[in-house]
Amino acid sequence: MIVASSVRADGVPADCSQLIVAVAPDWNSMRGKLQLFERPRGGGWTASTPAVPVLFGKNGLAWGSGLAGQDELGVRKKERDGRAPAGVFAIGKVFGYDAKLPPGGDYPYHQVTEVDVWSDDPRSPNYNRHIVIDPQNPPDNYTHEKMRSGDFAYHWLVEIRHNSDPPLPGAGSAIFFHIRRGVNRATTGCTTMAEPDLVKMIAWMRASRRPCYALLPANEYEKKWRAWDLPPPEKTALQR
Repeated sequence: MIVASSVRADGVPADCSQLIVAVAPDWNSMRGKLQLFERPRGGGWTASTPAVPVLFGKNGLAWGSGLAGQDELGVRKKERDGRAPAGVFAIGKVFGYDAKLPPGGDYPYHQVTEVDVWSDDPRSPNYNRHIVIDPQNPPDNYTHEKMRSGDFAYHWLVEIRHNSDPPLPGAGSAIFFHIRRGVNRATTGCTTMAEPDLVKMIAWMRASRRPCYALLPANEYEKKWRAWDLPPPEKTALQR
């Protein structure tokens, strides 16, 4: 199930009324801030939370493929490049170890078990897809692709729909929000944060509000916020 529209738009879709925004100081930064915003239909953005610290790819950011950003010039996201995809993206399902979402949560959810896999092999026909495997006949990469590995950082996963419609082999896969492994532990392309901040975000999201994620370096945010219908810089705490 695709929670938000997969139709490409020039920025944030009009039916998106919950927006997750993250800003990095520059393209090569592994650190930044993230803030949640809401708007009424036809209205302007209002911050729902203070900005919180987040970590990106160990090598920074690169343009991804989603609702906006795929047509930009510059470094493009590739598999295993250590960069988080920049642009605007739909939000997919929440995945987790628990039987249900955190208290207050109301969003499409899948509890992962030993049979849940997310393919990161560009040669696979299931590349950048969630699949359920036969445990008696697992794929070659099952050990590192399985979604329930016991790693606390993957206790909650929120899909960021980069390179999803359809996936282009080698353009990057398995991009999620998840719990950070430490305050200095950057990722291979995901956006991570402290567990309480992630749990708060999951409980806040509603499928009917069509939540999206916008991630940009600060200079690109300044250039694109109007055209992409992002919150005005003066309404955010992302660069303070």
